[in-house]
Amino acid sequence: MMSERFLPSDDPVLEAVYQWTVERDAQDVRRLLEWLPEARSSRERRALLERVRSLLAELERALDGLDEMV
Repeated sequence: MMSERFLPSDDPVLEAVYQWTVERDAQDVRRLLEWLPEARSSRERRALLERVRSLLAELERALDGLDEMV
């Protein structure tokens, strides 16, 4: 659960980038996971899964960045 901040961030641009990254990566992960069962080959499924893992790592870094701003 994210805590609410009473004071503005020291770096509102970076905070906005982190928030955008979280929203976009979550949306992309959801879409890729929907495509996974429809993949035509094992190679295609593995490629989709690798992209999901990459996005999850990026998502985690963005969430960590937001946590550090609090």
